[in-house]
Amino acid sequence: MKAYASVLIILALLVLPAQAAELDFSKSITLGSGPKTVVEFTDPDCPFCRKASKYFDGRSDVTRQVFFTPLPRHPKAKEKAQYVLSQADKAKAYHEVMGGRFDSQVIIDGITPRGVKLQEEHKSIARKARVDSTPTFMINGRIIEGFDLKKIEEALGPK
Repeated sequence: MKAYASVLIILALLVLPAQAAELDFSKSITLGSGPKTVVEFTDPDCPFCRKASKYFDGRSDVTRQVFFTPLPRHPKAKEKAQYVLSQADKAKAYHEVMGGRFDSQVIIDGITPRGVKLQEEHKSIARKARVDSTPTFMINGRIIEGFDLKKIEEALGPK
């Protein structure tokens, strides 16, 4: 019986997503300065990610650590993520992209090799964390997939 329980624990550790403490925040985009940390895996062309972005912009009690995870079904998302990650002011570029500034145009200028590399690192971090859908949030040890406002507010607590 003990061996069975040990196997179950090992299997659970293999399939559970990484915790926020295991992520490299030196590679993320930091937004806000509140006492509550939200780790966000996002796609710049995901409508639910954009709704979540607007919601979190209205919460002064959070600091967001954002990683881009462009989905293949959004062909311009990777380029938009690379653009944001190439900019000196990533927070400003994030808000421009999530606000739709580049939705009707191709971004060529402003993408640097460093931004392309950082986007690949974001992809690797998401893979390691077993994140494969957007938006995905890590809040107080909870994994929340999708923009589930009720679960997000439960995890964050009152403003």
